[in-house]
Amino acid sequence: MRYQLGIVGGGPAGMMAALIGDRFGIKTILIDDNPALGGQLIKQTHKFFGSKDHYCGYRGFQIGSILREEIAKSKVEVITSATVTGIYPGFILGLHHKERYQEVGCDAVIVATGAKEKFLIFENNDLPGVYGAGAVQTLMNVYGVFPGRRALMIGSGNIGLIVTYQLLQAGVEVPFLVEILPEIGGWFVHAAKIARAGTRILTSHTIISALGEEEVEGAVIAKVDDQFHPVSGSEVTIDVDLICLAVGLSPLSDLLWQVGCRMEFIPELGGYLAWHNERMETTVPGLYVAGDVAGIEEATTAMLEGKVAAISAVSHLLGPSDELSAMQREIIRELDDLRSGDFSQVVSRGLRRLYDRP
Repeated sequence: MRYQLGIVGGGPAGMMAALIGDRFGIKTILIDDNPALGGQLIKQTHKFFGSKDHYCGYRGFQIGSILREEIAKSKVEVITSATVTGIYPGFILGLHHKERYQEVGCDAVIVATGAKEKFLIFENNDLPGVYGAGAVQTLMNVYGVFPGRRALMIGSGNIGLIVTYQLLQAGVEVPFLVEILPEIGGWFVHAAKIARAGTRILTSHTIISALGEEEVEGAVIAKVDDQFHPVSGSEVTIDVDLICLAVGLSPLSDLLWQVGCRMEFIPELGGYLAWHNERMETTVPGLYVAGDVAGIEEATTAMLEGKVAAISAVSHLLGPSDELSAMQREIIRELDDLRSGDFSQVVSRGLRRLYDRP
C-alpha cells in the first residue's frame, strides 16, 4: 500500500499534521507505537494557557481526546502499537506491527517522534524507585498506579513543577524539589502552587546519591557552588521512597540520523536534531519534522509545528498555492508570538542558531 503522506508519531504534532493533510484530500497514514494516539497529551492533567485556538482551559488529556475524535471522523488511516524501524529509499517505512514486519510506501514523510527523557548520573541511580518524570506521569495518570508515598523531585522546569503538583494531588508527599541552577526554570504559577502545598524548592542543590539495598529508601542532597560542584559538609539525608528525575528531554531523532538528514547539535533545543527551516523542511526533500523531535518545547508549539509541516508536505505533493502560503505564514506568526515571552528566550536563541546554519 502506498500513501501520499506518512506521519511517524501520533502525539500532538503528528495528530495535527494528519488533520491538515486530510483537510486537503491527501491520502494519509498516521503511525504510533503506543496503543492509543495522543503522545504526552494522554498523561497531562494540567490546564493549558494561551488562546481559545490553542485549547486554553482544556487539560492535556482532553485535548488528546478532541484530536482523536477528529481523526476518527477523517479519512486518515491510523496504525497504533506499531514501531517504525527505518525509513528507506523511496520513503519506504519499515514497520514492526503485531509481531510482523511490513512496509508502507509514502510520497512524503513527517517525523513527529517526540523526545526521550534525559537521565542523571549519581550513586545508586539504578535502584528501583528512581523514575523519569514521564514514567511517573504514565503510572499515575494513565494506569492509576501509586508510584510511592514520599518523593524527591529533581529539576524545576515546567515538567518537574507540574509532576510535583500531580504527585501532591494523588496524595504523595513531596517534601523537597531540588534544582542545580540558582533559579527555577519553569513558570512561577506552577512553582507557587507547589510551594503553597508545602514543597520546599531548593535552588543551587543537587542529588548526591540514592540510599537503599533493594529499592529507594532515602536520598542524599547537597548545595552546589557557582561551578555546580557539591559543597562539602552541606549534605542532607532525606526519607523518600521515590526519586523523580525531571532534568530535561532530548529529541528522539534516530530515524532522522538513519535517513541521512543533516544533524545539528543545538543545546538550547535539547541536543541533536535534524536541521530544518521555519517551514519544517529538512535537508532531505519531502521529509519534514514537527514537535519535540524538532526541538524541545511545549505541546501548543508542537501542534502548530505539525500544521506547518503538513502544509509544507501538501505544497510538495500538490504544488504551492496562495491559500497554503497564507495559512502557513499565519501559523508561523502564531509560533513567533508564542516564543516572544521571557520563558521562550532560550528556545528562540536555539532556533536562531539553527536557522543561521544554511
